[in-house]
Amino acid sequence: MTPTLPPQSFLHLQKDGAVLVDVHVIPNAARTQIQGLHDGALRVRLHAPPVDGKANLALQAWLAETLGVPRSALELVRGATARRKQLRVAARHATQARWQGLLPSPGG
Repeated sequence: MTPTLPPQSFLHLQKDGAVLVDVHVIPNAARTQIQGLHDGALRVRLHAPPVDGKANLALQAWLAETLGVPRSALELVRGATARRKQLRVAARHATQARWQGLLPSPGG
């Protein structure tokens, strides 16, 4: 079964049914929240420091909670030490994910 994705530049459906999510992270924010788009990626203000992988773990936990999938369904594919990251949502969980939760608010 293929997941139904909203038409967003930061979501990429793979042949195997997995979904890649492009994210631009701003660490050390007061709270974790979506702040719109940045060069085609979802811009996320992250309440975690970019130290010892803490921001990556916080991003994965937040994304899993937002999508309603287990943390184990997410894999950091690119950008371990960069602000621009790409995460993969496993195919078996992508069909049940709440993709609407990633939509930036209008004007955001």
